[in-house]
Amino acid sequence: FYMKQRIAVIGAILSLMPLGHPLLIKTGVVLSTTGFMLSVPEKVNAETADFYFDRAYNKAKKGDNYGAISDYTKAIEINPSESTYYNRGIAKDELKDYYGAISDYTKAIEINPKKDSAYFNRGNAKTALKDYYGAISDYTKAIEINPNDSDFYNNRGNRKSGIKDYYGAITDFTKAIEINPNYALSFANRGSSKELIGDMQGACNDWRKASSLGNENATQWVRDQCS
Repeated sequence: FYMKQRIAVIGAILSLMPLGHPLLIKTGVVLSTTGFMLSVPEKVNAETADFYFDRAYNKAKKGDNYGAISDYTKAIEINPSESTYYNRGIAKDELKDYYGAISDYTKAIEINPKKDSAYFNRGNAKTALKDYYGAISDYTKAIEINPNDSDFYNNRGNRKSGIKDYYGAITDFTKAIEINPNYALSFANRGSSKELIGDMQGACNDWRKASSLGNENATQWVRDQCS
């Protein structure tokens, strides 16, 4: 058997800024999959965790998250692995079962405390439940494990701004931009945080940059507020 990872994006969560500008959070998840030799007859594998895992993964790719959860659960009953809890958490996320997702990400973390994406996803689920301090804690842990992921800093900055730590948010957005100089989302978010500390020149500069990188929200904010 082998392990591999793939990236999936499951949509943006919007958290409204006090002045009405949406501060954007990127919700990225890393799906894990195992595979078995396709030449082996299915009936031979029908009682294995890998069989249920692979079938669940394929169901999730097709949007059948209820079916995926059912099969991931069967896989867990046979062999409770990190990847199975993690992927079941993603399926629950898709169904907006954030408490269930948090529980599964927590189990994945218990098995592998170094899984940065599990902390990141759990932080996103906590964000959806408005547990902003809990989300910041998880993003911070993800950053400690992997300090080179711009999404981790962007989302932590988003939550810091949500608790009115605007300077802390600006620092995080700046770090995200240092890692990824073309990160339109972080330019837009940094501009919104600068607006909230009264730095309209800095806000407009960031929004213009975000707009040049294709962020439509920033384009509108420049039209509305920047001469």
